[in-house]
Amino acid sequence: MPEPGTPPGGTEPRGTEPRGTEPRGIDGLIERERARLDRLTPQQAAEAVRTHGALLVDIRYAALRDRDGTIPGAVIVERNELEWRLDPRGDHRLPEATGDDLWAVVVCNEGYASSLAARSLHALGLHRATDLVGGFQAWAAAGLPVTAPVPGAPVPLSAPISGWSAS
Repeated sequence: MPEPGTPPGGTEPRGTEPRGTEPRGIDGLIERERARLDRLTPQQAAEAVRTHGALLVDIRYAALRDRDGTIPGAVIVERNELEWRLDPRGDHRLPEATGDDLWAVVVCNEGYASSLAARSLHALGLHRATDLVGGFQAWAAAGLPVTAPVPGAPVPLSAPISGWSAS
């Protein structure tokens, strides 16, 4: 009997790459997906919004937005709703999701989840989707506009992963 996930007549489980052809693990996945994006620095993202109408999409969860604040003008779309809200053909799309030419700049906390989210938007046909290098933390550190955090907001249960590079 074949292993679960093995395609009929195949030997490799579905979703695996032949050994030695692709980096494995989350680091390899992020590296591979980022190579397919034109990622923006905070300054480039601010310029893209100001002069080219790019849409900043903040996918951070509520506890992080409450703790650290938000980027004025960014739309808030939690990660688990992103594809439904930005699919220009979907019934649950945002008014800003007008077509495949939408220049969406996805923002997470430190620039990791946003890379994978931007690539997911590519799969929907949003070929200009990208993400923010370093995420919200880099935006704030660059001195770009941020709304005030919610006073007394609890600290999220998860902390940043030390030793990772947001590049």
